[in-house]
Parts: sequence; C-alpha cells; structure tokens
Amino acid sequence: MTAFLQNCFAGLALGSTYALVALGFVVIYKSTGVINFAQGGLLALGAYLGYTFSNNLAIAFTVAVVLGCLSAALVGAGFERLVLRRMVGQPPFSVIMITIGLLFVLEPLITAIWGFENKQLRNPWNIRTVEVGGLVFGVRDLWTIGLTAAVVVAFFVFFRFSSLGLAMRATAFDPEAALAQGISARRVYAVSWAIAAALAALAGITMAAGPGGLSPSIGFIALAAFPAMILGGLDSPAGAVLGGLIIGLAEALTRGYQDQLFSWAGDNVSIIVPYLLMIVILLIRPYGLMGTKEVRRI
Repeated sequence: MTAFLQNCFAGLALGSTYALVALGFVVIYKSTGVINFAQGGLLALGAYLGYTFSNNLAIAFTVAVVLGCLSAALVGAGFERLVLRRMVGQPPFSVIMITIGLLFVLEPLITAIWGFENKQLRNPWNIRTVEVGGLVFGVRDLWTIGLTAAVVVAFFVFFRFSSLGLAMRATAFDPEAALAQGISARRVYAVSWAIAAALAALAGITMAAGPGGLSPSIGFIALAAFPAMILGGLDSPAGAVLGGLIIGLAEALTRGYQDQLFSWAGDNVSIIVPYLLMIVILLIRPYGLMGTKEVRRI
C-alpha cells in the first residue's frame, strides 16, 4: 500500500506539470482555434531564462521564476504581434505550420546561447524530502503541486470574473459577436499567447529544479502533455487539468509496477502509456472527457 501511495504522489507531481503545459495548449486553442506546437520550445526557453536569472544573475529564486515567466510571456505576445497577427483569416493549417516553424527556431537558438551540456538550476529545494507516515515526499514535488493548484485557481478566477477574462471567453465562443461588442480580438490573441508562454515557462522551471537538471531536451515534456490536452478536451481548461493528472498518474503507476506487470514489454513502457490511454479515451469519447461536442446540422 505504501508503494502504491508513493507512486500516486509521484504521479500527481508529474501530472501537475503536464496540467500547466496542457492549460497553455487549451488557452491558445480556445482563443484562436489553433494547436500551438511551439509550446515545448516556449517551455524550454522559459526554463533557461529562469536559469539565467537565478544562476547567472544571482537573483532570488522566487523573483527569477517570476521574471522567467514574464520574459516568456513577452516572447509569446511578441511572436503573436509580429508574425501571427498577419495570419488572421488564413487557414488554421497555415498557422499551425508557423507554430512548428517557431519550435524549430527556438530549439537551435537555445543551444546556441546556453549550449548542450546539462545544467543545475539553483533553487531552495534541491533534493530535500519530508517523511510522513512512511511516505517520502520531495519538497520540490510538494511545491509543484501547490503552485499548480494556485495557478489553476487564479486561472479560473481570472476567466470568470475579470473583464479581460470575460472578453477572452466571449471571443472564443463567438469572435464575430465579440467584435461587434467592441472587444479587440487582437488583444485577446496576444494575451492568450502570453498566458500560454508563461504557463509553459513555469512548468519548465519546476521541472528544471528537479534532480534531473536542465537540458535542451526538457521541451519534450510538451509531447507528453499533448495527450493530456486531447484526453481532457481541446477546449476545456478543466479537462486539461484533469487530463494532466490522469496522464501523470498512469505514467507513474506504470513505471512503479513495470517489473511486475510489463516486464515482457521491455523498459520505458511508461513513455507510451499516455498515448495508449489517449487512444482508448478518444475511441469512447471523441471530444475528450470534458470537451465540447460539435453538433452539425444537415
């Protein structure tokens, strides 16, 4: 039982990171109808910016996290303003290809600036743990879960009660009606990209603060968060959080019980579990667990 609970905790910590990245995917999709394939690049960029502020500039870690998220948000908003704004009214496929292009621009840019070697992000947690009832909890994992919970609460308060959040919801629901009411779609799109980039940066920094350190490959975590978004529903923020937690739990439990249950399949079965789970869920619910079902009239 102790091993099971320990694996569940690890899954919640991992799922919290996936939830942050998946929320970024959903914010972009709800406002523009486009899947942002550059999210992994923004995650890596935010993590390296956090490293620069914390290690190279010797700024307090909390402040470095805030500065890293703000810097990534400026990059996201700037990309929307300089590039994507020119693509308004163009087919979604063209915009998706541009986001893929941004990913391939960010990856070599990161290695050109920071190199390929693994780096250790200075943080107040290191590898400290606390033990409760025979269970060992990593301090970083506890903070990751807490930060994700706080971000999710702030996220829903923002969208439900702030004027900008309501404008973003209105634009996502009916862009033409929102425009008729005086809502600036361009402003909404820029804020959406800023929020998505900031969420990716926060996820990247919390991952880089772990024992694995920071390397250019950290952006691949977005590939694992992608099934979380699909599983929860492309247009559902709550689904993104739920999908992230489910994927994280499934991956951690598979890794914990791999020797007992999947020894015949070789190592790293946990890597493919998110995608297998996504396929199974989509066969049952094509729009995801909490996605909006599209109704077509003939």
